[in-house]
Amino acid sequence: MSRRFRGESQHKVDTKGRVSIPASFRRVLEASDPNWKSGENPELVIVYGDHRRSYLECYTMEAIEEVDAKIDALPRGSMERKMLQALFHGQSFPTTVDETGRLVLPAKLRGKIDLEKEAFFIGMGDTFQIWQPETYDTQERAKQEAWLDELPEDFDPMQFLDGPVGA
Repeated sequence: MSRRFRGESQHKVDTKGRVSIPASFRRVLEASDPNWKSGENPELVIVYGDHRRSYLECYTMEAIEEVDAKIDALPRGSMERKMLQALFHGQSFPTTVDETGRLVLPAKLRGKIDLEKEAFFIGMGDTFQIWQPETYDTQERAKQEAWLDELPEDFDPMQFLDGPVGA
């Protein structure tokens, strides 16, 4: 099993759009890039997606190849395949981590998520997301808290790993 992105952190973004990636995330990118060799820069794909997405989703080369294989398995010419190709191929940005462990985020990607001085990183297993910190707090963290508040106080979310609750 490949390594996973775990944890969250906040990093400064400079005026050129450079932002340091958490060191543990860099190790996952290296381990999940079949072409990576020591001393080289690992590759990744940033999917910025449609107008409803308020974050950048960063895929390892292995993870994006898995997505590509699933898209390729759909019937050629189908609406689902065309839409997924547009979302994952067209609305994406292939890039590398630079020598100092930073990503250079183009103005278009920074503008899409209103990223200016700070970037919030959160591990999502086989991907990681980059958010404008306040957007993450008001959208995602608020959703998590509301979801947890709907559960009984003594409920253990680990129960979901065993299948549907009450089944």
